Amino acid sequence: MRSELMNVFALSLLLVGLQTQSAGPARQKAAGLPLEKLELHNVKAEPVTHLGRSAVRITDAGAEGLDDAGRLAIVPGSSFQDGTIEVNLTGDTAPDARPEFRGFVGIAFRVSADRSHFECLYLRPKNGRSEDQLQRNHSVQYISIPGFPWQKLRSESPGKYESYVDLVPGQWTQVKIQVAGSRARLYVNGAEQPVLVVNDLKQTSTNGSIALWVGLGTIAHFSELKVTP
Repeated sequence: MRSELMNVFALSLLLVGLQTQSAGPARQKAAGLPLEKLELHNVKAEPVTHLGRSAVRITDAGAEGLDDAGRLAIVPGSSFQDGTIEVNLTGDTAPDARPEFRGFVGIAFRVSADRSHFECLYLRPKNGRSEDQLQRNHSVQYISIPGFPWQKLRSESPGKYESYVDLVPGQWTQVKIQVAGSRARLYVNGAEQPVLVVNDLKQTSTNGSIALWVGLGTIAHFSELKVTP
């Protein structure tokens, strides 16, 4: 059953198909995802073309006090435990965002049905070319909900769950996440080596949904989501 779901979902999914015109054969083959089927939680979504790519724009629409568990656009029909997730994404801050916000954007996986449990790897694009080296070292981050927000992981295990990678706010970044049991690897822009290695994913290894994840004050874009077992 899982393999059948993955084949149906074996997305070359352009998170496009978001336009309303009738679908031709190429679009049908690409398994375009209708915008209205994304399950939105404290975010807004709209189809756009961004820097030459058809994409979905995800914008923070939650209250400022909402924690990192709150802003998700769940991909319907997704079922993922182990495998590879690939996507092109961008992250930047809204015009009225506070200066300390960093354009937080990433992918949540193994999301439970009630959204109370998931793993997440995300980027902080505004840190990638900071003049502050310590801030650069916080360019990519792992969190695990519940119980392991970035603040706890940073204070208890400094440097273990975050790392540096060159990022540019608002520009397309290619992301690949490989997951196997309690291990995850994050690759950026086709690099052969991961920019972040997590050997102890905190939640129980189980099937769950995939979600587009954003943080406070973020405007993000997602395109060409592909999931393989």
